[in-house]
Amino acid sequence: MQAYAAEALRLSQVFADRHGLHSTDLAALLAVMQADRSGEPLTPGLLGRQLGLSSGATTAVVDRLERADHVRRSRDARDRRRVTLHHGAAAEQVGSAFFGPLGERMDEMLGGYDAAELAAARRFLGDATEMVRAYRESVSP
Repeated sequence: MQAYAAEALRLSQVFADRHGLHSTDLAALLAVMQADRSGEPLTPGLLGRQLGLSSGATTAVVDRLERADHVRRSRDARDRRRVTLHHGAAAEQVGSAFFGPLGERMDEMLGGYDAAELAAARRFLGDATEMVRAYRESVSP
């Protein structure tokens, strides 16, 4: 798992370098995209807490990402005072272009596993992710 995590981090850095993103910008973009996919978009405040950034630093990151059309701010339909963050068109475009071939390779690789193996892997990865998340929260200020 450590080797996989290290390779994924290296790949993320290649993506960030290729698209002129600072590592903090990339972390913010990934957090926004993950929240968007889950159906629970982040507010700037929640993003800042996730990344351990001050309010001013969070605003600067969101502003940079918004200028590049990687992120867009949106008023909440139920509470117009609340702003949520969503991934922008550029993020979708460059992400698909860069990671699309990796997704195809992943699909091909996964075809070599049966349903029971995939279920065990899914359970393991879910449990491992939750354990690391809980530990991170226990050691975070």
